[in-house]
Amino acid sequence: MTAREGTLPAATVGWSSHGLLLLLALVFADNFVGRQILAVMVEPIKAEFGVGDTAIGLISGLAFAAVYALMGLPAGRLVDRMPRIRLLAMSCLLWAVATMACGWAGSFLALGIARMLVAVSESPTTSASLSLIADLYPTHRRSFAISCFTAAPTFSSIIGLSIGAWVVEHYGWRSAFIALGMPALVFCTILAFVVREPQRGRWDLTPHTHTAPALLGMGAEARKLWALPAYRCLILAGGLTTLSSYAIAMWNTSFLVRSHGLSLQHAGLLAGVICGTSAGFGGLLSGWLSDRLCRRDPHWQVSIPVVGHIAATCALVPYLLWSDSVLVRLGDVPVPGAMLWCALYAFFSVWWVAPSYNLVTQLVPAGRRGTAMALQTIVSTLLGIGVGPLLTGLCSDLLLPLFGHESLRYALLLVNLPVICAVLLLMRTAHHAGRTGYRHGG
Repeated sequence: MTAREGTLPAATVGWSSHGLLLLLALVFADNFVGRQILAVMVEPIKAEFGVGDTAIGLISGLAFAAVYALMGLPAGRLVDRMPRIRLLAMSCLLWAVATMACGWAGSFLALGIARMLVAVSESPTTSASLSLIADLYPTHRRSFAISCFTAAPTFSSIIGLSIGAWVVEHYGWRSAFIALGMPALVFCTILAFVVREPQRGRWDLTPHTHTAPALLGMGAEARKLWALPAYRCLILAGGLTTLSSYAIAMWNTSFLVRSHGLSLQHAGLLAGVICGTSAGFGGLLSGWLSDRLCRRDPHWQVSIPVVGHIAATCALVPYLLWSDSVLVRLGDVPVPGAMLWCALYAFFSVWWVAPSYNLVTQLVPAGRRGTAMALQTIVSTLLGIGVGPLLTGLCSDLLLPLFGHESLRYALLLVNLPVICAVLLLMRTAHHAGRTGYRHGG
């Protein structure tokens, strides 16, 4: 045993930790499917309420992202100040009610308000869950645990959207919303009456006291975290990465339709199944690698994301520039040869997630992890959901006179350029984090 490992407290990782991780992943997966299922509800909602694409885009994108980002910092403060299990139980209850309210909405305005309530209820979920995972697993096992948590929505969305489309087709979009809310009631009950709150900071490598940190104002707390150079560079790198990856994910189906001549149904199926499966396994592998390699050298927490960014970019360029030739037909579904490059891109594009989230938990004290995760979520949400798809659309429109219907192909190439800045920021992160041994100062 090394001296570094010898500073760990006398605690063990048991089945209760794995069980809670599974429950957190299920909650996150249910939330994620709730966001994505609107994709298969667009036409029936438009037909019932007589609205256009702009209105649908508002409730599914900007309105949700704005409320989610606005509530992120207060929610992170709640994570640091109250029992996280209790907060998650209340969040699940509110999420279930708000999601079911979407199905009961009598007007488009009521549906929009219900979607905003869904965003409010989701705001503490990620920061509370990651804060809990940091107390369930030591640093050398945490990346894989985080990758299991973040991969759950990737796999569930493949199944959830398929089942969701079937429910919408046979029972209507309102029934789909109500069905989505039911599991959250079960999760709420388990969290409220079965799960116990783990001790905060029990795996911290630096000494910690049982007293809470000094209560600062929300702005002062955010400024205190932002003043940490390693943390600041890390979340900016994550935000720029999310800008590119979310833009590509949102426009990928349209790209396959325009540039490869696929039908909307076939393009959505290929993008969902191939990219979702590949990204899920890629995320799990990156977490596993991070745990193994970081035992030898903590710099791998930054090196793995850098390798992932470079490999993903090397796969994305040929994917976007590949011809529209068909590799194979699976039944009546034509699979373009470019999808091989798309699968490689999806596999490597998520290599940054688990190591970066794990590093955040190490760069800040246990009593400030909720706020730190919330700030990271705010940056990623605003840049990813708010800016990425919009910037891609603007670039595509500007390039339309030059490239015609192929303008989206080159817009997606341009929107990947921020990843280069993300790599540079990760190098700065390694420089600053190396000075403190990849942990906080106490």
